[in-house]
Amino acid sequence: MLDWSEPSAPASHAPPPFAASPLAETDQTGLGTIDRRGGRVSVDDKRMINCRADVNQLLPLKYKWAWEKYLAGCNNHWMPTEVSMQADIALWKSRDGLTEDERRAIKRNLGFFAASESLVANNIVLAIYRHLTNPECRQYLLRQSFEEAVHTHTFQYIVESLGLDEGELFNMYREVPSITDKAAWALKHTQHLDDPDFKTGTPEADQAFLRDLVAFYVIFEGMWFYTGFAQILSLGRRNKMVGIAEQYQYILRDESIHLNFGIDVINQIKIENPHLWTKAFQDEVRDMVRTAAELEAAYGRDTMPRGFLGLNAALCETYMHFIANRRCAQLGLARVFDETENPFPWMSEAMDLKKEKNFFETRVIEYQNGGALTWE
Repeated sequence: MLDWSEPSAPASHAPPPFAASPLAETDQTGLGTIDRRGGRVSVDDKRMINCRADVNQLLPLKYKWAWEKYLAGCNNHWMPTEVSMQADIALWKSRDGLTEDERRAIKRNLGFFAASESLVANNIVLAIYRHLTNPECRQYLLRQSFEEAVHTHTFQYIVESLGLDEGELFNMYREVPSITDKAAWALKHTQHLDDPDFKTGTPEADQAFLRDLVAFYVIFEGMWFYTGFAQILSLGRRNKMVGIAEQYQYILRDESIHLNFGIDVINQIKIENPHLWTKAFQDEVRDMVRTAAELEAAYGRDTMPRGFLGLNAALCETYMHFIANRRCAQLGLARVFDETENPFPWMSEAMDLKKEKNFFETRVIEYQNGGALTWE
């Protein structure tokens, strides 16, 4: 049974010092010349970064939690076209179905997510996959990449269903300052690691890679998506845009696994490379989290200048402070904001994969694929 609680540092012991050996020059891409005299892979040689083992060999597994998350992602398979959009279409076309503030929030929300899922996918393919030298983690990254494609498909499906201006929605990340600011902040990390001359192996390069993981897993997926989730799910709780809300709930559940995976990877790298987690680097990460919360607060004010029933920019900023402190705790860091209560406790229910749903109201009981369904 998988544990869907918030992630903690993986149960692992720090490996012995990375001593120089003939294996130290092992190809880390998996694309090099085959070593015909190579011995069989030892678990002790498998590492998150700068591995000494053949990255093409999945077994024996060292990080079973990574493999479990891959299996969880497979079991949680869904496609956006399985969700009916008829009620949403009728409501969107109705003159008095939604307020102008609700329409603005929905469109800005879709505009942010439409490009963001592609940015996350690009980061996985162009940066993380190259430098994370563990095959079971790479297996999960392949699954996550597909899920990001499904999420992008979701926004295409919503835009097409509602008859929205696709150019306006998909280009918002270049036209709306509050969205552009977040995308630009995150992109600089991918652009640095995508440099063909960049490679891990030095403290500076390894910290750069660790910084990228924090930027995308902890902040982009673990913080910046949550205001958008709260906005749409809040509407869904009031029986508005229920089709979009259902799809966002599935995306949120996917993202909760992405976040768990990213936190576990970061904490495992810390265990294996304690010299990287310096006081100065910890302070830098806390500054990243604080800056990210400020950018998200600006996005909340832009998307909800007046707010709507049950939700406003001030509440979303409080929620972001709560999330920011939570992410710091998961990384073993001191909080960056005063301690605060979660203003949206119902968001936890939306992430509960074990919560049952009535078949006649939505898709299936439990959020799994056809081979794992429970038809009760």
